[in-house]
Amino acid sequence: MSAPVIDVHTHMLNNEWMKLLEKHGGKGGGRYTLKTVYGGLRSIHLDGAPFMTPIPEMFDWDLRIRNMDRVGIDVSVVSLTCPNVFWGGEKVSTKAAQVMNDELARARKNAPDRIQFFASLPWQFEKAALAELKRARKAGACGVMVLANIAGKPLTGPSFAKIWKAIDEAELPVLIHPTAPPGVNEMGMHEFQLTASIGFTADTTLAVARMIYDGFFDRYQKLKIIASHGGGTLPFLIGRMDQCYEFIPACRVKTVEKPSLHARRIFCDSVVFTDEALAMAVNVFGSGNVLYGSDYPHTIGDPIGCLARVDRLPDGQRDRVRGGNALRIFDFK
Repeated sequence: MSAPVIDVHTHMLNNEWMKLLEKHGGKGGGRYTLKTVYGGLRSIHLDGAPFMTPIPEMFDWDLRIRNMDRVGIDVSVVSLTCPNVFWGGEKVSTKAAQVMNDELARARKNAPDRIQFFASLPWQFEKAALAELKRARKAGACGVMVLANIAGKPLTGPSFAKIWKAIDEAELPVLIHPTAPPGVNEMGMHEFQLTASIGFTADTTLAVARMIYDGFFDRYQKLKIIASHGGGTLPFLIGRMDQCYEFIPACRVKTVEKPSLHARRIFCDSVVFTDEALAMAVNVFGSGNVLYGSDYPHTIGDPIGCLARVDRLPDGQRDRVRGGNALRIFDFK
């Protein structure tokens, strides 16, 4: 019998969160707006560049369960998507996190055998983030989701150290999900919605590469970092990172292991769109560190294709990626 299918990269929204973003995302020099894009849908923009398009499936839990049944997904570990709650002041950001964590907790309570969730935190405000982490865990959160940059700040910044310490001590999995990378305006990513095709993977790659060189995995030994979208471009670039570590002294200032060794401690999802890309992720991170993900219900989410690519993996890898690895690192209750 095949392993259960556990989807670690899948999202939901609610109308209350959307109203908060629309009201506060552009206030006081805020950078988030909602505008109609080519094709007629309304998309969230950062500095005028569209990067996330809410669609009706993101608000319909009954449809989610039906689609899980149709595709063959047993459990979904659901999270808020970008721009998460990294906008507005402390009160608004905390309210947005509470709104979504409560939404996901209700869904888990209603379907405990099908739904688990990652908590969102107001990382910009340390005390509030730590309080919300405690509250969300009590409500059933099995991990944390964080964007690859927090309002433009790197995840390795000192202002986030106490939050990481609390997550590390709790041994929680953390999904690092991209958002629009800093500089979208300067890079002209408003054209062709380049954030979706290129910017997101670059954002994840930069975040995790910085963690590796910064000695992050030496400081936080219990963390289970899950890098979205197959680890961004890390599988392709890990050899280049090793070469830089070997020949550029600045790359060795904070860590004593080459990047490819750190990569064996990092998890990734299977949200890639070719068999070759999935095989490369398995090769770099290890078959014990790749987890099924679908990116449902984003416009380019592909639950059927992602699962088909996982099911084409060799025997011994397939079941681990389908759900065995997730069962090992998550404490589902």
